[in-house]
Amino acid sequence: MNLFKEFSFEAAHRLPNVPPDHKCARLHGHSFHVRVTVTGPVGQTTGWVMDFADLKSAFAPVMEALDHRYLNEIPGLENPTSEVLAIWIWRRLAANLSGLTEVEVRETCTSGCAYRGVEPAP
Repeated sequence: MNLFKEFSFEAAHRLPNVPPDHKCARLHGHSFHVRVTVTGPVGQTTGWVMDFADLKSAFAPVMEALDHRYLNEIPGLENPTSEVLAIWIWRRLAANLSGLTEVEVRETCTSGCAYRGVEPAP
Protein backbone atom coordinates (compact mmCIF):
# COMPACT_ATOMS: atom_id res chain seq x y z
CA MET A 1 0.00 0.00 0.00
CA ASN A 2 1.25 3.48 -0.85
CA LEU A 3 0.65 6.34 1.56
CA PHE A 4 1.47 9.97 0.81
CA LYS A 5 1.42 13.36 2.44
CA GLU A 6 1.76 16.68 0.67
CA PHE A 7 3.59 19.74 1.91
CA SER A 8 4.03 23.23 0.50
CA PHE A 9 6.56 25.95 1.11
CA GLU A 10 7.56 29.28 -0.36
CA ALA A 11 11.11 29.86 -1.52
CA ALA A 12 13.20 31.89 -3.94
CA HIS A 13 15.89 30.61 -6.26
CA ARG A 14 17.65 31.17 -9.53
CA LEU A 15 19.27 28.67 -11.84
CA PRO A 16 22.95 29.54 -12.27
CA ASN A 17 23.68 27.02 -15.05
CA VAL A 18 21.17 28.21 -17.64
CA PRO A 19 22.04 30.80 -20.32
CA PRO A 20 22.08 34.38 -18.95
CA ASP A 21 19.02 35.34 -21.00
CA HIS A 22 16.93 32.40 -19.69
CA LYS A 23 14.08 33.60 -17.45
CA CYS A 24 15.11 31.19 -14.68
CA ALA A 25 18.55 32.80 -14.48
CA ARG A 26 16.83 35.70 -12.72
CA LEU A 27 15.89 35.56 -9.06
CA HIS A 28 12.28 34.39 -8.70
CA GLY A 29 10.09 32.47 -6.28
CA HIS A 30 7.70 29.54 -6.23
CA SER A 31 5.07 27.99 -4.07
CA PHE A 32 6.74 24.57 -4.05
CA HIS A 33 4.62 21.49 -3.44
CA VAL A 34 6.22 18.28 -2.22
CA ARG A 35 4.56 14.88 -2.05
CA VAL A 36 6.30 12.25 0.07
CA THR A 37 5.24 8.64 -0.52
CA VAL A 38 5.96 5.65 1.68
CA THR A 39 5.10 2.03 0.96
CA GLY A 40 4.36 -0.71 3.42
CA PRO A 41 1.83 -3.19 4.70
CA VAL A 42 -1.37 -2.08 6.36
CA GLY A 43 -1.00 -2.88 10.06
CA GLN A 44 -3.54 -5.40 11.35
CA THR A 45 -4.02 -3.47 14.58
CA THR A 46 -3.62 0.12 13.39
CA GLY A 47 -5.27 -0.27 10.00
CA TRP A 48 -2.69 2.07 8.46
CA VAL A 49 0.74 2.00 6.84
CA MET A 50 2.00 4.88 8.96
CA ASP A 51 0.54 7.61 11.11
CA PHE A 52 0.29 10.79 9.00
CA ALA A 53 1.59 12.66 12.07
CA ASP A 54 4.82 10.62 11.91
CA LEU A 55 5.25 11.53 8.24
CA LYS A 56 4.67 15.19 9.06
CA SER A 57 7.19 15.00 11.90
CA ALA A 58 9.82 13.41 9.62
CA PHE A 59 9.35 16.24 7.12
CA ALA A 60 9.48 19.05 9.71
CA PRO A 61 13.29 19.59 9.60
CA VAL A 62 13.15 19.71 5.79
CA MET A 63 10.38 22.29 5.93
CA GLU A 64 12.36 24.39 8.40
CA ALA A 65 15.39 24.30 6.10
CA LEU A 66 13.47 25.31 2.95
CA ASP A 67 10.46 27.48 3.80
CA HIS A 68 10.91 31.19 3.05
CA ARG A 69 14.58 30.68 2.13
CA TYR A 70 16.82 31.52 -0.78
CA LEU A 71 17.53 27.97 -1.96
CA ASN A 72 20.84 28.79 -3.66
CA GLU A 73 22.34 29.58 -0.24
CA ILE A 74 21.59 26.11 1.17
CA PRO A 75 24.52 23.66 0.93
CA GLY A 76 23.75 21.14 -1.81
CA LEU A 77 21.22 23.41 -3.51
CA GLU A 78 23.55 25.78 -5.30
CA ASN A 79 21.79 24.76 -8.55
CA PRO A 80 18.27 24.29 -7.13
CA THR A 81 16.39 22.66 -9.98
CA SER A 82 13.32 20.60 -9.08
CA GLU A 83 15.37 17.47 -9.72
CA VAL A 84 18.21 18.51 -7.42
CA LEU A 85 15.69 19.57 -4.77
CA ALA A 86 13.91 16.19 -4.90
CA ILE A 87 17.20 14.34 -4.40
CA TRP A 88 18.19 16.73 -1.58
CA ILE A 89 14.88 16.09 0.21
CA TRP A 90 15.18 12.32 -0.33
CA ARG A 91 18.61 12.25 1.27
CA ARG A 92 17.29 14.04 4.35
CA LEU A 93 14.30 11.73 4.75
CA ALA A 94 15.64 8.31 3.75
CA ALA A 95 17.54 7.48 6.96
CA ASN A 96 14.59 8.17 9.28
CA LEU A 97 11.53 7.42 7.15
CA SER A 98 10.91 3.73 6.75
CA GLY A 99 9.37 2.72 3.44
CA LEU A 100 10.21 5.94 1.59
CA THR A 101 9.52 5.28 -2.09
CA GLU A 102 9.09 8.64 -3.79
CA VAL A 103 9.63 12.37 -3.40
CA GLU A 104 7.74 14.52 -5.87
CA VAL A 105 8.53 18.22 -6.23
CA ARG A 106 6.27 20.60 -8.13
CA GLU A 107 7.32 24.19 -8.67
CA THR A 108 4.20 25.13 -10.60
CA CYS A 109 0.77 23.56 -11.01
CA THR A 110 1.91 21.83 -14.19
CA SER A 111 5.66 21.25 -13.78
CA GLY A 112 7.59 18.98 -11.47
CA CYS A 113 9.53 15.77 -11.05
CA ALA A 114 9.46 12.56 -9.02
CA TYR A 115 12.54 10.90 -7.51
CA ARG A 116 12.51 7.28 -6.40
CA GLY A 117 16.04 7.01 -5.06
CA VAL A 118 17.41 5.05 -7.98
CA GLU A 119 18.73 7.56 -10.46
CA PRO A 120 22.34 8.65 -10.06
CA ALA A 121 22.48 11.71 -7.86
CA PRO A 122 24.43 14.76 -9.11
